[in-house]
Amino acid sequence: MTIENTKQQLTVTAAQFSSAGVKAQNEDSMAIKIPEGSLLNRKGIVAAIADGVSAAEAGREASEIAITGFVNDYYSTPDSWSVKQSAHKVLTALNRWLFGQGQRYLEAEKGYVTTFSSVILKSRSAYIFHVGDSRVWRIRDGALEQLTRDHTARISASQNYLSRALGIDLNLDVDLKVVELEPGDQFLLTTDGVHEYVDHKVMLSTLLDHQDNPQCLVETLVQQALENQSTDNLTCQWVRVEQLGQETNEDVLQTLRQLPFPPELEVGLKLDGWRVLEQVHASQRSQLYRVRHEGSGQCAIMKTPSVNYGDDAAYIERFIMEEWVGRRIDSPYVVKVVDAPQRRFLYYLTEDLPGPTLAKLLEQEKTLDVAVVVSLGEKIVQGLRAFHRRETLHQDIKPDNIVMKGDDPVIIDFGSVYVAGVDEIATSFERERALGTLDYSAPEYRLQRPRSEKSDQFSLAVVLYELLTGKHPFGEAFQKANTASEFLDLKYIPAYRRNPMVPLWLDGALRKALQTNADLRYDSMSEFVHDLKNPNPDFLKVEQRPLLERDPARFWRWLALALLVTNLLTLGLWLN
Repeated sequence: MTIENTKQQLTVTAAQFSSAGVKAQNEDSMAIKIPEGSLLNRKGIVAAIADGVSAAEAGREASEIAITGFVNDYYSTPDSWSVKQSAHKVLTALNRWLFGQGQRYLEAEKGYVTTFSSVILKSRSAYIFHVGDSRVWRIRDGALEQLTRDHTARISASQNYLSRALGIDLNLDVDLKVVELEPGDQFLLTTDGVHEYVDHKVMLSTLLDHQDNPQCLVETLVQQALENQSTDNLTCQWVRVEQLGQETNEDVLQTLRQLPFPPELEVGLKLDGWRVLEQVHASQRSQLYRVRHEGSGQCAIMKTPSVNYGDDAAYIERFIMEEWVGRRIDSPYVVKVVDAPQRRFLYYLTEDLPGPTLAKLLEQEKTLDVAVVVSLGEKIVQGLRAFHRRETLHQDIKPDNIVMKGDDPVIIDFGSVYVAGVDEIATSFERERALGTLDYSAPEYRLQRPRSEKSDQFSLAVVLYELLTGKHPFGEAFQKANTASEFLDLKYIPAYRRNPMVPLWLDGALRKALQTNADLRYDSMSEFVHDLKNPNPDFLKVEQRPLLERDPARFWRWLALALLVTNLLTLGLWLN
């Protein structure tokens, strides 16, 4: 089989061939997938090979499951995950499943066991994942280089066994190697039925002699192994890079890291064709300017980094990540990133939203109508879902970061976002953690506990409460709390106490989303929205509330009566 991809920017020629050889059954499996469209840029090209262990009763099934499962699941992983993260997650899950199936056999190592080797070509890099004794080779400049090492242990001069493979143990140790691509690079994947029976010099000669006929190339290598008395199944894959891909987001990040910080800007100055109209905001960490392009006339908001952080690697990474995150989020309730071609400095652009922020609106109106707040909450949740679908948390939901666009709220500012796949990539510097605004951040940030979508839920609930009442749900005590016991002692102030127009059931929904213990909040945003729009019977049980909240008039009448009785008794005792 020969596969050619000439339409995409990353262009390869590939071929593969497998034979049972002298055996009755072929326990090898293989796959090459060259996706089309944006999937090619986002996930790359996969070539994978597996050799089911003959001594295992389910070697054939194991190799098929490994190859089919890896290819399908890898392309289903979130775009926010790196190649390394995606492949490791998938392989770990596959290994656990194979190992679990193998436990049905008396000897686990004779169950579902297979080798696995894969090359993922993405943009300008090749990622090699390997476990077992299949091999990955690279041919460059007329030389053949083995990129993997065999995971075998020799027990005699003529016998060895696999020390590592999929399904052999609950814990998986996979080798990873990353190499830069060059046009003309060739990758060869073989099972031991091929490379144990073909001399390396002969292998290289065959590769060089059949460049014009890839299918003949792989079939010839298999035939040579058979002629040399190969006693195993034989599988061979070959991929040649014809043209490197266009830079991906990861490549752009690397490029942006090389850009210098822009100088301080003033009204009237121009940067890369964008003229500054006004300074919108300035802080210790960044500046925002309203700008207009001299050529197109397009207006945008330009965010520039603060020169105070020119040597801070964690700050620079986070600033660069803001644009990357913004480009990946697609929602009418999240601000759009604007293209900025031919940049010579580090900055990024977003659409210009002239409408007021919720903070400004609240300053003008003091409180908002209940129906308006519920509608805003439902739309903001839709924006947050766009983040959460990408395994991304906003982490700084507050009135200042929500701008009105007509009747619709738009979430802005990617400065505090958390991306799961990025956070798991090791760095030589310590990443910043709690970056949100104290009044709106969930307690788990200060307590150094795991963050989740429920953290954004808490922040949103604070915002909605504030829109209804003009106050914070826990008062000034919230800012001072730093320990678990201090958060536990916080007293929630019912919204209807501060705004009698707030229904009891709506306050119940806010109270649940504002639990200082994340486990007690809503499990999903959809449940929160449902309770904001529909009375939850659990929140209408008046007996759960103190008499002061259920019937203030009766409370004060009973209190007055109790005080009267107490005073009369005291007076009687004094007279006696």
